[in-house]
Amino acid sequence: MRLSAAQLEALPANIARPGYDRDARGIGIVHFGIGAFHRAHMAAYTDNAMAAGAGDWRILGVSLRSPAVRDQMRLQDGFYTLVERSAGGSKARIIGAVTDVLVASEERERLNAALAAPTTHIASFTITEKGYCRAPDGSLDLALADDHSAFSYLAEAFARRKAAALPGLTLLSCDNLAGNGAQLKRLIGDYLAARAPALVDWFEGQCTCPSTMVDRIVPATTDADRADIESLIGLRDEAAVVTEPFSQWVIEDDFAGPRPAWEQHGAQITSDVHAYETAKLRMLNGAHSALAYLGLKRGHHYVHQAIADPALAPLIGQLMREEAAASLTPAPGQDLNAYADALIERFNNPALNHRLAQIAMDGSQKIPQRWLETLAFHQAHGRQCPAILSSLAAWLGHIRGDNGAVDDPLARALKAVWDQAGTDGIVPALFGPATLMASGWHPSDAEAAFIRAAICAN
Repeated sequence: MRLSAAQLEALPANIARPGYDRDARGIGIVHFGIGAFHRAHMAAYTDNAMAAGAGDWRILGVSLRSPAVRDQMRLQDGFYTLVERSAGGSKARIIGAVTDVLVASEERERLNAALAAPTTHIASFTITEKGYCRAPDGSLDLALADDHSAFSYLAEAFARRKAAALPGLTLLSCDNLAGNGAQLKRLIGDYLAARAPALVDWFEGQCTCPSTMVDRIVPATTDADRADIESLIGLRDEAAVVTEPFSQWVIEDDFAGPRPAWEQHGAQITSDVHAYETAKLRMLNGAHSALAYLGLKRGHHYVHQAIADPALAPLIGQLMREEAAASLTPAPGQDLNAYADALIERFNNPALNHRLAQIAMDGSQKIPQRWLETLAFHQAHGRQCPAILSSLAAWLGHIRGDNGAVDDPLARALKAVWDQAGTDGIVPALFGPATLMASGWHPSDAEAAFIRAAICAN
């Protein structure tokens, strides 16, 4: 029997379900990229907010390409199980905040109508780093953006809202990008300037793009997870999500209109997200990527295995405390050493089975903000970062194919650089000025030698 609206009453009494009349609530949010992370994070906060008060904040989910989540959730009337796992056991609840999921290219008119509806106030995004259609230098890649990106749908919606004299939207990025709100605003602006210049002034005057910091570890759900959840709730749930108990959401207070009372349920609304966001990118995400590439190289499959490896644990501690944290200016009351302690504890959670291969995906889009900014900071102060340089060597081995097939939007281009440069030339060929991975960090001869030695030691 499949989880659905008709089967809610069949759930065991200890399984919490939405604390509001779902049919009486309208859609207020359109979310692009409705994967597991969104369902474990923003949708859960929104479910709590609707249970505690009035408001039409149900979410219409949008998949830009794959029908998989649509097919999972539509048959379940949008309901799914959220399971928090720790060493002490599992805690499950049913989330009802998502009203439906559509595939953008298949239901374009429905999506445009939802974005242009006067009751819609927020468009949000978890489209991963590559979903922002950036060229290697960070500028907008128009060819990518024209190929069914979120930007093309937003442009149509903006035109309708402007013609109907409706207010703008809050455009809320929940992706791991430094200054995600500012980047989203810049890239949408560039897209409009190229494809709908008459909308640029309206967008800049009517819409806002708050920056956010999001944090929750959400492994990909496996068939074994689904079987465990079926035994827990007595129903089959193809859209179930497994996560950790910890969750954090820091949002810049810059909204174009109404919003749910997320701050009453754990979110932090602040005037400055930067310190929290940068700490998360460089410490948590930076350590995660290091564990992925170094752990795969040593034959591990999961985060908790890699962090328990006595050869890796000290390196990860050094990366977080001596390299990443030392590059940051914390906000008042932000204790980076305590944050590192908490991250190590979270990484050690054996109940999550967070796959290293999942974290290793799309590395070319992730490591600039996770590693290269830290390297540039320390280089400017005359220091090296041995832990990050070791991790970078492991990534270079990964994109060479040392761990099997490479899942990265630049996989072919990276392989071409490897084939041409070889081990001796790969560092300047990838990270020098005007190269594929050019950034504010230009490897010194000593850093390049360190990386080459680490590659050859593999």
